[in-house]
Amino acid sequence: MSDTPGTGTTGPDSKAPQSAAARLFDLRSLIGGLFVLYGIMLTVAGAFTSKANLAKASNININLWMGLGMLVLGILFLVWWRLNPVRPAQPDQPKPYETGADR
Repeated sequence: MSDTPGTGTTGPDSKAPQSAAARLFDLRSLIGGLFVLYGIMLTVAGAFTSKANLAKASNININLWMGLGMLVLGILFLVWWRLNPVRPAQPDQPKPYETGADR
């Protein structure tokens, strides 16, 4: 199978076409955003935990610790997403000595 520009394939061995929206959508932003959102919610819940609830949990504020961990993980995902964005695939340029019949 030849890999000609405009066919929508991503490589010579790829058989599934990729749309521009599929290449540009990145799950790292969604996952990072959700972890940050849930991390904020758990951190706030952990900050207002009562002494009675802490005593039931062996004085371990799991909401606070898990919230902070989720915040860190979410921020790492978002930093990774911003520093290494997905770029659309560039079509292969024909070599100058190739003609249309050689492809």
